[in-house]
Amino acid sequence: MRDLTPREIVAELDRHIVGQADAKRAVAIAIRNRWRRQQLSEDMRAEVAPKNILMIGPTGVGKTEIARRLARLTGAPFIKVEASKYTEVGYYGRDVESMVRELVENAIGLVRESERHHIEDEARKHVEERLLDMLAPPPVSFDVGTDGPDSPERYERTRNKMRSMLAAGELEDRKVELTIEQKATPMMISGMGMEQMDFDLQGMFEKILPKHTSRRELTVAEARRVLFEQECDALINQEKVNATAIDLAENLGIIFLDEIDKVVASENTKGADVSRQGVQRDLLPIVEGTSVQTRYGHVKTDHVLFIAAGAFHRASPSDLMPELQGRFPIRVELQDLTKDDLLRILTEPKSALTKQYIALLSTEGVELSFTDDAVQTLADFAFEVNQSTQNIGARRLYTIMERLLEELGFEAPDMKRGRVEINAAYVREKLEKIAQDEDLSQFIL
Repeated sequence: MRDLTPREIVAELDRHIVGQADAKRAVAIAIRNRWRRQQLSEDMRAEVAPKNILMIGPTGVGKTEIARRLARLTGAPFIKVEASKYTEVGYYGRDVESMVRELVENAIGLVRESERHHIEDEARKHVEERLLDMLAPPPVSFDVGTDGPDSPERYERTRNKMRSMLAAGELEDRKVELTIEQKATPMMISGMGMEQMDFDLQGMFEKILPKHTSRRELTVAEARRVLFEQECDALINQEKVNATAIDLAENLGIIFLDEIDKVVASENTKGADVSRQGVQRDLLPIVEGTSVQTRYGHVKTDHVLFIAAGAFHRASPSDLMPELQGRFPIRVELQDLTKDDLLRILTEPKSALTKQYIALLSTEGVELSFTDDAVQTLADFAFEVNQSTQNIGARRLYTIMERLLEELGFEAPDMKRGRVEINAAYVREKLEKIAQDEDLSQFIL
């Protein structure tokens, strides 16, 4: 985990997300508290629970992006789930424990990637030897004491020559035959309808399911990639990866629970509303701290950080179960985006939308630029359409930019390089008619 102060975390988030200072400060403190907890004695560490966060605000103002950037910044396992996708145990659908299993899968991926960095050099050496065995297979028996075609000395000279050619990239198109084994994966098990099966039984099925092998002819370049994956799998200690991943998920994992307001039951407590209330009851032990069985072992959720988010248009946080409310002690309200916010989103972040489109069209040799008044007009249109139709926050900028540059995106490959300047007049020409037609803008913008 990176040792970042709250101020440094906020500064990093500011590079990608405009505004929402209160939410950034809240998550920065929560992350720093996790680092502080790691510095405590073991007895005290066990007692310090994470301060879960409830983000309240309309769609498109940065709730998900703050959590996602935070996880990427700290190297923590992270998953985003929609609370509305879950159903109470006993109803058809996914149960809430599956989010913990997804978190562990994410942690497994992070740990494996880290382990790969340590064994990459050794794996590449093994790959080179295996490729040489295919390109210059040793004879069945050596003629010792001679310099014939099957002598050890002649074979060593041939192998060294092949090694030099391989290093120089001269054999990349040479064909070799390779045996490829396809194992039963978690996705395959899930596809067989066994996702909710007891994990010990899942492991047994993985062992008894036949492993499919096939013999394929590949180029050296293609075979190198396949062999590298095989060698990495062989060199990585999977048991160590699993144990490390569980520890990582338990102590640094972040679960982002979106649409938490959608599981608030209305006064009518029939049908689906009963299930919504049931989802809250099922969520409660996960958020409070429990042990969930996964394919890699039991995972405790006591110190997983939960960040819940919802618009709460038709409900309020107080409509959640009191026990669940109590597990989210930090409440932050995110604000609607102003014209100025939309303007800043178009230009300030490290990967702002205007910068993305400039980079995309540069691949076609087209030098795209936006004048200041063009960007201001884009922000004005986005704000006005949000106000007159449904307010979808910064997501409106994506639809507006796609509409604005649709023709240019189509024509760019045939333009044979050139410069294109987008000014305010061009923006108005492309968007004004649609923006004024409120019915049409609902479907297009």
